Amino acid sequence: EGSFKSWGYAMAEREFGDKVYTWAQWEKTKADKGQDAANAEQDAALKGGAILIKDAIADIALQQVLTRPKDFDVIATLNLNGDFVSDALAAQVGGIGIAPGANLSDDIAVFEATHGTAPMIAGQNKANPGSIILSAEMMLRHMGWLEAADLVVKGISGAISAKTVTFDFANEMDDAVVQTTAEFGDRIIENM
Repeated sequence: EGSFKSWGYAMAEREFGDKVYTWAQWEKTKADKGQDAANAEQDAALKGGAILIKDAIADIALQQVLTRPKDFDVIATLNLNGDFVSDALAAQVGGIGIAPGANLSDDIAVFEATHGTAPMIAGQNKANPGSIILSAEMMLRHMGWLEAADLVVKGISGAISAKTVTFDFANEMDDAVVQTTAEFGDRIIENM
């Protein structure tokens, strides 16, 4: 993890040096010129439009993404910590059953549900399909099919607002009507 942090700072400074300010730069300036100079340098960089790149150890990052989510725009992490963070963030919006996923590069985009296979309910028509449906919504938006993407969001929002949801959401709502996976899909379509 320490190397990942160092590599990330080095890459950001090398590839985007005039557009970023890293905590590695702050630490170097602090060591060379003192904390006041480092703070002034960071303030000037941010006022000039630079993006702040900082690090946090996993446990404090998990707290801060929940208590101060506006402090985070992008999170770069290794796989295991990324799994923990993404599940914690998904809990903020209803759980992993509704959280979409995307893996993007300059040339390739892959969209997928953020959760695994849910083997305990596999084949029982109980799983919340929201994660994969919203992943498809992001794919449509990525492709520029905005009207179709908006319809998907309208459908999901309508089904949830009407409290016609799968068991995972129903457990968190008063007076919800539990839907099977297929029924929830029908409710989404009806609300498009």
